Amino acid sequence: MEQKKNELSILLPVYNTVCTGFVRQLQAIAEETGIEYEIIVADDASTDTSCVEQNSQINQLAHCRYIIKEVNSGAAATRNFLARQSRYPWLLFLDCDMQLPGPQLLTRYLAPLDAPVVMGGISFGGDTEELRSNLRYRYETAEAPNHTAEMRQQRPYQSFRSCNFLIRRDTMLSCPFDERFRKSGYEDVMLGKQLKQQHIGIAHIDNPVLMTDYETNEDYVAKVERSLQTLYEFRSDLKGYSRLLTLADGIHLGIVRHCITLLHRLWGSAMRRNLCGQNPNLTVFKLYRLGYYLSIKN
Repeated sequence: MEQKKNELSILLPVYNTVCTGFVRQLQAIAEETGIEYEIIVADDASTDTSCVEQNSQINQLAHCRYIIKEVNSGAAATRNFLARQSRYPWLLFLDCDMQLPGPQLLTRYLAPLDAPVVMGGISFGGDTEELRSNLRYRYETAEAPNHTAEMRQQRPYQSFRSCNFLIRRDTMLSCPFDERFRKSGYEDVMLGKQLKQQHIGIAHIDNPVLMTDYETNEDYVAKVERSLQTLYEFRSDLKGYSRLLTLADGIHLGIVRHCITLLHRLWGSAMRRNLCGQNPNLTVFKLYRLGYYLSIKN
């Protein structure tokens, strides 16, 4: 039976990011809904003392806590830590570098829905003229039709992402994030698999947070490379839950693999320069990711 969602813990992992404004927005939205709530921010041992100093102001806000962890343990462990610190039966996890759509973020999550996990999604915006040379903006907006609530619901577990989701506290404690994932990337995909294995239902709804602040092309490419290294490390665990992994595993002919890795060895640097430049090409991006992953395997 659906539990009434009138008590909510809003949980934010943070690292080297000032989130006081974000917390104040959440506080105002929560007050408007009239629910019992708390907002907990867990700082994963930030190295930027200015961020820590500014975020410490959160402790002065009603129903809000800012907790500084002594050791950096990664996003997965930090989200588990937040779940243990929470007190209410429903948990809303949000990434604090997003923009909030308004009061509907909470009202849509608080609507009756017979599912222990609900994912709202993410949308991408910003000044299109300014962002036309940004690789991540180009990639995410091109992929957006594949990530509507309707499309996500077709593959509910493979489509799970951790930037914006609601979960029952008892579910989170019984099925936590896998803390072997110390770097960001694929820890949420792994949780999707664990939820499926435990037969825990996921509902996907149209309730996105908005991304408008994007990494530089060079930072994004480096981030993708780190995530591909994580994908390779956990390839056995994530089989069937990553489109890139499925594509790579589907290349059975050794000569094809050899050609792709040879192409990456010969032209990978040139591809990377394109991706880090002012006119990144999405086809080059897809080829670079596949070549980079297969080069790790070889």
